[in-house]
Amino acid sequence: MIAEAGLAALWFAAALALLQLVLAALGVWRTSRLSVAQGASTGSARTGQEGDAAKRLLTEEIMAAVRPVAVVQGLLALLAMLLLITVFARSDMSVLLVAENSHSDKPMLYKIAGAWGNHEGSMLLWVTILGIAGAAVAVLERTLAKPTLIATLGAQAAIALGFYAFLLFSSNPFARLDPAPADGNGLNPLLQDPGLAFHPPTLYIGYVGISIAFSFAVGAMVTRDVGPAFARAMRPWVLGAWIFLTLGITAGSYWAYYELGWGGWWFWDPVENASLMPWLAATALLHSVTVLATRDGLRAWTLMLAVVAFSMSMIGTFLVRSGILTSVHAFAVDPTRGSFILALLALYIGGAMLLFALRVGTVKQGNSFDFVSREGALIANNLLLTVILGIVLIGTLYPIVAAAFGTQLSVGPPFFDKAAGPVALVLVAVMAVGPLLRWRRDTLAAVLARMTVPVAATGVVLILLATIGGVALLPMLGLALAVGLAAASLAPLWKRNLRRTPLFTYGMVVSHLGIAVSLAGMACDTAFTQATLVAARVGEPQHVGPFTVTLDGIKPVIGPNWSALEARLSVRRGDDGATFYLRPQSRFFANPVTVTSESAIATRWDGQLYTVLGEPDGTGRWQLRLWWKPFVTLIWLGGALIAIGGALSLLGRLARGRRAALREAYA
Repeated sequence: MIAEAGLAALWFAAALALLQLVLAALGVWRTSRLSVAQGASTGSARTGQEGDAAKRLLTEEIMAAVRPVAVVQGLLALLAMLLLITVFARSDMSVLLVAENSHSDKPMLYKIAGAWGNHEGSMLLWVTILGIAGAAVAVLERTLAKPTLIATLGAQAAIALGFYAFLLFSSNPFARLDPAPADGNGLNPLLQDPGLAFHPPTLYIGYVGISIAFSFAVGAMVTRDVGPAFARAMRPWVLGAWIFLTLGITAGSYWAYYELGWGGWWFWDPVENASLMPWLAATALLHSVTVLATRDGLRAWTLMLAVVAFSMSMIGTFLVRSGILTSVHAFAVDPTRGSFILALLALYIGGAMLLFALRVGTVKQGNSFDFVSREGALIANNLLLTVILGIVLIGTLYPIVAAAFGTQLSVGPPFFDKAAGPVALVLVAVMAVGPLLRWRRDTLAAVLARMTVPVAATGVVLILLATIGGVALLPMLGLALAVGLAAASLAPLWKRNLRRTPLFTYGMVVSHLGIAVSLAGMACDTAFTQATLVAARVGEPQHVGPFTVTLDGIKPVIGPNWSALEARLSVRRGDDGATFYLRPQSRFFANPVTVTSESAIATRWDGQLYTVLGEPDGTGRWQLRLWWKPFVTLIWLGGALIAIGGALSLLGRLARGRRAALREAYA
């Protein structure tokens, strides 16, 4: 009965989403009609005033009902997700999804993670987070005008309703299997990893945060309430989404790095790009909404970016779940589901674009500013991010479109590196300058004076790298600009009272510093990585970077639900370094039948030694892949710093908003 209860909760949640949409639409429509009638009246009679009061009261009651409906809808979606997790934890093989994606021998962590390690479960998790986020908006948001808030909740209900329909009619996670098998097929072994237990939820929280921003934008366009108050209400959700997208992408990158055994941290896989594109759009939106919230500028541009960001998350959902891609990240192989998601994408984005076209003429321009100003730098930042987003989007979709017309081609790292790399470096330079500019208006001479230290640091690194030689142009520029950006990132703290500096300023500093750290790691990995592929005999030393690696032997090992051949590698750094051991494995899973390579990695302060065990050649030799990757860990350290900076900014903004609310309450 657990599965039936979960399905019932899903149906009730869908019904409440429909009710929420109808109530919100009716409330906003009646409010608009009452406003028009009030503006048109010049002196109504007493009976007319009483009639208007009654209509106003009814409208208020309708709008007041939207909040509790949103809360209950979110709780029902959460209940459905918890019940799905329960049937996975109990290994209930009478549920089709469990039989196809779980096995009784799996560790409990992977049984639970299996609930969202598949198409249906991941979509239920998506809509659960969507429902909980909508409930949070209903409970917590108190600064927006009521009609705008209700319109926002209506837009959120419309999004949820589409995905409820998708689950109920196309991807039922609670479908029964009769007769039930004795055991299940098991979860993809590549997904049986602690990182993958937490990576998808972080990305989904990011996607849902973007959907909240989209709903705010739709609500503001419906009620024509586009201004700083709307931006201040939307900004925490954009910032939260951006933080979780950053964490999800960083975690996913490191998972692919150590789990897939190919020694790389980003391959421009279409599904990787599907998470990168919303992050790029959210980054642009975050900067734009900051200008609108603090300086009342970029009103129309902020609305458009909210629509674009949600479009990118929908496109990512379509790519992963349409069946048009083959990837370890992709779930669905049923094109019918892809058509359903494509229809939702066309409905939501097409409707939002139409609404934007109808409303953009009524959006006031906002305050003006000079080109040489912080606002100007943020516009340049947005434009460059948009260019990179366009490059990634075209490179991702072009092979798919070409395949639809019978042409098979691939777009890989060379295209993305050459097309997006130079633009990204220009973006880094703008990022270094931006925080040093003043709002509204600045002078070029003053800006150049403030840039003395960052420019000098960049120049010194360029000279050093040119002197060393052997470093390609792009990583050379990347490393030099990373040092310059790091220096510029700290500039907002120069000559300031650090104890009185706002927390969100520290957040900006830490996030920009994180970008610099990640860029330095990427540049070092590209410029200085050493790799070797050898056929090694037992006792035969191999050399990579500063390390000597010797194969001591191969032995079989048994795990919870796998068996493996494990190599023991003796490793010594230099001639007098202490010996340590690495144990890469080649694992065999029976359910489903899969062979995976489990890398063994030694992390040192200046990089990582990365080892992978391959196949025997039949003559007593074993294939070994060895990499020495200097400072590669800076990539993920930088990602963590970016997210930490975002969290500091979020806490700082929330604290300032709370203080402002308290001042108003006691004024």
